[in-house]
Amino acid sequence: MTGRVRVVVTGMGCVSPVGNDRASTWDALRSGRSGVARITAFDPSDLPSQMAGEVKGFDPEALLGRKEARRTSRPVQLAVAAAREAVADSGIDLGPISDEAAVIIASGVGGLALFERAVLAYAEGGYRRVSAFAAAGMLVDMPAGMVAADLGARGPNFAIVSACASGAHAIGEAAEQIRRGDAVVALAGGAEAAITPVGMAMYCVIGALSRRNDDPEAASRPFDRDRDGFVSGEGAAVLVLEELGHARSRGADIYAELVGYGATADAAHVTQPDPSGAQAARCVRLALERAGRAPHEVGYVNAHGTSTPMNDVAETRALKLALGEAAAVVPVSSTKSMTGHLTGAAGALEAMVTILAVRDRFLPPTINLDHPDPECDLHHVALVGRPAPDATLALSMSFGFGGHNACLAFAEVAD
Repeated sequence: MTGRVRVVVTGMGCVSPVGNDRASTWDALRSGRSGVARITAFDPSDLPSQMAGEVKGFDPEALLGRKEARRTSRPVQLAVAAAREAVADSGIDLGPISDEAAVIIASGVGGLALFERAVLAYAEGGYRRVSAFAAAGMLVDMPAGMVAADLGARGPNFAIVSACASGAHAIGEAAEQIRRGDAVVALAGGAEAAITPVGMAMYCVIGALSRRNDDPEAASRPFDRDRDGFVSGEGAAVLVLEELGHARSRGADIYAELVGYGATADAAHVTQPDPSGAQAARCVRLALERAGRAPHEVGYVNAHGTSTPMNDVAETRALKLALGEAAAVVPVSSTKSMTGHLTGAAGALEAMVTILAVRDRFLPPTINLDHPDPECDLHHVALVGRPAPDATLALSMSFGFGGHNACLAFAEVAD
């Protein structure tokens, strides 16, 4: 890493199925509490999967005012809440550096609920019934655009779309903006809110979702022998990234350093991961190589761990290929067991969790891992979390439909 621009995390914020801010979310995940329950946003009775990790008690009108809340999409609302918390947590004043403040916030599908309402309105009464706010509201880049407008950030601004790897890619690419001098600070993360009739139906029809409707809290069970699919979730998470010297010059508290980032593609199938895990493994190796670290130094892996039969096996193979003998001893957990799968925001929320694990030297568990699948024979943090005094370097892994792979490596800041 000699001569390389160093990027650190100085602020974090989130809205999740287990808490509407960073502190409550982390407390729930440390404690192993699930946020999965029967869907309340609409009546899911005709769907084979009727549960999700919904955000609870979130009031967009209190956040944005009634007028703005009515014309913005839920991903925008969640992203603004997370970004405001992250900036406040960081203590940074964006005013003097507004032209050098980037915003890169990912989403998988954008304002799906607004789009669904627009389609229904058109079907019922023609184009004049379609909301004037639908055109902008449905776009995937609106969380990034609206966060920038809300906070006055005028640097590079865009969205990344790589399905379930989107949030991780947004963070990795935001760091690259800082490393090449296009920004000194970046707000990076993801926002997703696709728990809608069509959003759920799309995953149901391909058989991707768990059908354990009689026990929602036990439905997301990554690496477990009895897993039967993932559970949809919604939320947002945003990190404040800064060049290390800039952070130190203003006396910022630093959570961790983003020491490595890898990105590869399976180039194998539209939805299924490459069963060999080869390119996912290369992604992990790239992150470690760029961090200048060895596999045996990894103290924790926050796995993608979706709870689908194919993903969990492929990810296990990838970790074994990437870490070699260290894969037998490196602790691994999937917090999707508690939050469900936030798709485009998953990588961002899980990056936050990984950073907090390093900060607190505590590993959150994979709940519901009652009967580990023999094909997923990693060193799991099963059922309950535990202290990890040696977890000074951790990986956050994200894979997406389309074969997208991302790996972020975070470490405590060394002089």
